[in-house]
Amino acid sequence: MDIKTATALRRLRLVSAPEAVSFILLLVCSVLKRTTEFNAVPVMGSIHGVLFVLYVLFWADAWNRAKWPWKTAALYFVLSVLPTGGFFAERKLKREAEDAVIASRARREGIVNA
Repeated sequence: MDIKTATALRRLRLVSAPEAVSFILLLVCSVLKRTTEFNAVPVMGSIHGVLFVLYVLFWADAWNRAKWPWKTAALYFVLSVLPTGGFFAERKLKREAEDAVIASRARREGIVNA
């Protein structure tokens, strides 16, 4: 894995958890708006919107650089529209990055020919 691909995956990983948190907070704010006088939906909606757009941009960049199959790319996109999906995406991306580092070290040390 080259440095640009690793960077793209890292960016996607770093934005996925905050995007998931903002989505949950937006849902909470929506409920509070309907049940109380508290209305933070415009602010939380803007924050979530920016994070979601960043997620989609970073997702497209990671898909392009990592050459994911359609199934993997679709999985990461679907995770972005689920309220807690960003947490699962972050965990899966972290595992993929760790596996790539292990494989890279093994190739460098001549343990495998991958």
